Amino acid sequence: MTSEILSPRKYPSHSAPSAPPARDGFGCSLERLTLSQHLDAGELSLHRKHARDRIFGQVETPAEDRGFLVGVSLQGGHRRRIMRNGAASAHDFGEHALYVRDFDDNYRADLSGSFDFVLVEVPRAWLERLGADASRHRVMGLSRVTGQRDDVFGHLARALLPAFDHPEAHSPLFLEQIGLAMGQHLVARYGGVSGGAAQRHATLSRWQEARAKELLLDGAGAPPGISVKAIAAECRLSASYFIRAFRGSTGYTPYQWQLAQRIAQAQGMLAHTTLTLIEIANACGFSDQPHFTRVFSKAVGTAPGTWRRQNSTMNRPSL
Repeated sequence: MTSEILSPRKYPSHSAPSAPPARDGFGCSLERLTLSQHLDAGELSLHRKHARDRIFGQVETPAEDRGFLVGVSLQGGHRRRIMRNGAASAHDFGEHALYVRDFDDNYRADLSGSFDFVLVEVPRAWLERLGADASRHRVMGLSRVTGQRDDVFGHLARALLPAFDHPEAHSPLFLEQIGLAMGQHLVARYGGVSGGAAQRHATLSRWQEARAKELLLDGAGAPPGISVKAIAAECRLSASYFIRAFRGSTGYTPYQWQLAQRIAQAQGMLAHTTLTLIEIANACGFSDQPHFTRVFSKAVGTAPGTWRRQNSTMNRPSL
């Protein structure tokens, strides 16, 4: 008797269909993005979206009550074909090319060419409050633009790149102030408010200035520190008005003033103590020693170790 080897019977496959690729809140396929980062800046949500693919595909989002989306390109070579009301229009994006779109509209576009965008979600109510703080002009919305160069907004977006990479090293004050600067620029350029002529002069009362400085000093000790919104609430002001009034009273934004106090504190410790650089960095509210060294060097013009050797009062012979 001969034996035979039986092959297992092959049945048709009934495996579950593969799930569609996950997408972010802007309709982008997450698997196609090289980089997807997020920061909160007060009431604004900031995003960085980067893709190296030359052919990215289509993005699509339904109409939603989310305010406005402002995107600025950090590089050239991107193109998108936008479908609206049955018609299509093609747009090329160079460096610092900006678009503004209303989330109230359905959006569908084909994307080609690699891209690197900073996106800002702008709530409608926040925009209206910002316009009211800046002038007596009521801002109802933003002009819809696509692919228009805006170097001011582009440079503000670039200032955020280190914070996207190292959010732990950047205070809420810094992020909120960049966000508010972006908002004020949008109101002036795309919201129908004429720049400086519409600005109302603002200063803090004595008690407001004293309270603000007290909170800024208390919040300088350890990251992430205190926010503009929290200080403004203590002063019974909106965040945008508070920043303008603080600058009108002191000549500095809150972040600049707080940073100057931290640098002065660090200089005192460098000159009059034997604490290590990491101990001084921690005491002055920096995230780590490299962060302390970068900020101190930029502000003072020399590294903290070098500054200490030149200015230390320790180990000097008494007269």
